[in-house]
Amino acid sequence: MANRTELIPAAREELLEAFEWYLKRSDQAASNFLAEISRGAVVVARAPEIWPRFTGNTRRYPLYRYPFSLLYRYSAGVVTIVALAHHKRRPGYWRDRLEAP
Repeated sequence: MANRTELIPAAREELLEAFEWYLKRSDQAASNFLAEISRGAVVVARAPEIWPRFTGNTRRYPLYRYPFSLLYRYSAGVVTIVALAHHKRRPGYWRDRLEAP
């Protein structure tokens, strides 16, 4: 059984910004990007503890076709995505989000 998945508002904004960036370049790339995010969220929700621990109390699920990772926390049946972090831009910018419950 899959766990519930939620995105914090900042992660949702990152997803929308990245989607818009891809959409300006290609409808297909944007569609594939959303599909990859959805696929990753489903995979993480099914088995959140198999992905490697990352910074603090987060885990990291790298997307395969795009240079992003889903950074998430897992607790009590809820996967909370705290960032859709680009692999090369602004490393660690999202760490202040870990202070919030």
